[in-house]
Amino acid sequence: MTYDPKQLLLEVTALAREAGRAILEVYASSFSVQEKEDRSPLTEADLRSEKLILAGLKRIAPEIPVLSEESGQVAWATRRHWDRLWVVDPLDGTKEFVQRNGEFTVNIALVDNHRPVLGIVHAPVLERDYYACEGVGAFRSDAESVGRPIRVAKRGTGALRVVGSRSHRGNSLDAFLERVGPHEFVEVGSSLKLCLVAEGLADVYPRMGPTSEWDTAAGQCVLEQAGGHVLKLDGEPLAYNRENTLNPNFVGYADADTDWLALLR
Repeated sequence: MTYDPKQLLLEVTALAREAGRAILEVYASSFSVQEKEDRSPLTEADLRSEKLILAGLKRIAPEIPVLSEESGQVAWATRRHWDRLWVVDPLDGTKEFVQRNGEFTVNIALVDNHRPVLGIVHAPVLERDYYACEGVGAFRSDAESVGRPIRVAKRGTGALRVVGSRSHRGNSLDAFLERVGPHEFVEVGSSLKLCLVAEGLADVYPRMGPTSEWDTAAGQCVLEQAGGHVLKLDGEPLAYNRENTLNPNFVGYADADTDWLALLR
């Protein structure tokens, strides 16, 4: 079945907002926190959001399968035959959710032939959406403006603006920061990091630590459609629906004239 990308973008953005409202109901309560097998946190908000999103995607595009963080990984023997799939993180930044700093998102991406071609990143507390679709562009909506096109920024002459994880930081990132020289480092949670580069508020996001496909697919689509890039350290684009859903190290950036990979190696 063929879908209208613009219509899909509208429907899935509305679905992400609906999931965001369900998350905020839990956020306003005295919720409990469980621990998953990988020792990452899990809350009722993660589960409510996922249930809502899975039902919504089945309604919107019933024949497109879904890979979601909380529903358990589908066997590779099955997934390897999927040319198109949804990649979903119902609550990206659960640590930020638990710490109540507002820096968490709902991520929904459509992957076609291993590439994210549609992506929505919804930040419930910020009441902000970043959304993009191949052939349509990248946009931001919030209380101040709706559907404002966003674009990466040219690197200026001032300090480099580096965005990084609030919850995950290691020696490799510190070494990169030493090599780039004068910089401003902004810590932020979830896939908002990729979106800050996409809207021109940061220059580069080096990720030298663990992430999974559902953490990055939607944000990558937003950044790429805004004119940016997301590459593995071998120079190849970060691809999706791989046998191992853990991502390798990567860098998201705006300015293609800088050899970011050399600075990370």
